[in-house]
Amino acid sequence: MATRAARMRFACQQCGYESPRWLGRCPSCQAWNSLVPQEAAPSTPLPAARAAIRRLSDVDPSLERRSSTGIAELDRVLGGGVVPGSVVLMGGEPGIGKSTLLLQASHSFAQLHGSVLYVCAEESVHQVAMRAARLGVRAELLHVLAESDVDVIVATAEAERPRWLVVDSIQTVAASDVDGPPGSLVQVRESAARLARLARETGIPVLLVGHVNKQGFLAGPKVLEHAVDAVLYLEGERHTQFRTLRAAKNRFGSTHEVGLFEMVDTGLREVPNPSELFLQERVAGQPGTVVAALMEGTRPLLVEVQALVGPAPFGGTPRRQVAGVDYQRAAIVLAVLERRCGLPLHAADVYVNAAGGVRADEPAVDLAVALAVASAHLDRPIDPGTVVFGEVGLTGEVRATRHAERRIQEAAKLGFRRCVMPKANHTGRPVPPGFECAGVATVIEALLTVDAFPLGAGERR
Repeated sequence: MATRAARMRFACQQCGYESPRWLGRCPSCQAWNSLVPQEAAPSTPLPAARAAIRRLSDVDPSLERRSSTGIAELDRVLGGGVVPGSVVLMGGEPGIGKSTLLLQASHSFAQLHGSVLYVCAEESVHQVAMRAARLGVRAELLHVLAESDVDVIVATAEAERPRWLVVDSIQTVAASDVDGPPGSLVQVRESAARLARLARETGIPVLLVGHVNKQGFLAGPKVLEHAVDAVLYLEGERHTQFRTLRAAKNRFGSTHEVGLFEMVDTGLREVPNPSELFLQERVAGQPGTVVAALMEGTRPLLVEVQALVGPAPFGGTPRRQVAGVDYQRAAIVLAVLERRCGLPLHAADVYVNAAGGVRADEPAVDLAVALAVASAHLDRPIDPGTVVFGEVGLTGEVRATRHAERRIQEAAKLGFRRCVMPKANHTGRPVPPGFECAGVATVIEALLTVDAFPLGAGERR
């Protein structure tokens, strides 16, 4: 059967829009002179022989052994380690520590499993060596390649067969036979496809570093995130020393796990006990502060939730400022305190903060926000030995959450004596010796339990 002749098509370098003819202006992103010609590959006839198929039940998943990176927090987010033939994409703000973390991981991986090929397409070998000296990286099996041609990278990896391939970054490599500068949508898509093909055919795991745009999302075509097996984000504030590694996609594990690191002079250091670290600067006995027991994946985490309430100046529109807590959920909690508990917050400025730069998005933080705001408004401190958790509904009820036992055990381990929790989580549940649990059904009951809501206050019960 004769194949059809190749047809010329045009693709936009800005958004990837394809057209059968040249256009001066892209109909999708409205960019001028952005369409470049692309030679479409001629279609090939289907093979005469049928491909071999296998029963899924005959495939043994235990044959794919994970390899630890030597960094427990990174292994936690990956789902237990690096899977052979997998492609992982890591993104983050400039200067957040992506290259630092991966150079440390490459060093420990090489010591455990063998050779690692670190491709630095953005830097020279000498710049990487300077960073390695600062981090104390001296693995003999860690090899560095300063190259931006994706075909050279693939050929080198096929010849050397490293145990792990790291490419920093995917936006700076390009294919010589594809039109467009490095970082364009066409180049990013094609370079990622060739590296993914390398991983599938050779079993070499590949980790790609990706840039982010102004909105904080990975730059490039969305097909890049679909083509990889896992998408990780390294997050954190520049003025704080903590960094959080999260998984937005993971074909080999959970997306709820979080890795915590601390930026120090010698690189990123793991935080094995983040609860103790986040609470070490806490000022106990002050109004407007309470400790919340949260869950980040399978890890319990104690976080201090702070609130400040004051009169709105000049009788204007009150401010609602939230940091580290979901703004929409905080607004719901304030409405419940106003309507169901009778606290006059409509004319007050309210500020809520999760201390330590933590992002507490779990619904179980609702009860902590409610108690902190009420404590700040009524100027009544909450017992510093108490932790709380629970989701707040629109009728003022406190709903059950998951993993109550792990939250209680973490609180008892750090010396807390009492836990205020949803009543549905409290029934018949064993507690550590010397630890007390109080189950509450409503927000008002929780306020009375922690003595932050004096009897007679409020009219709506």
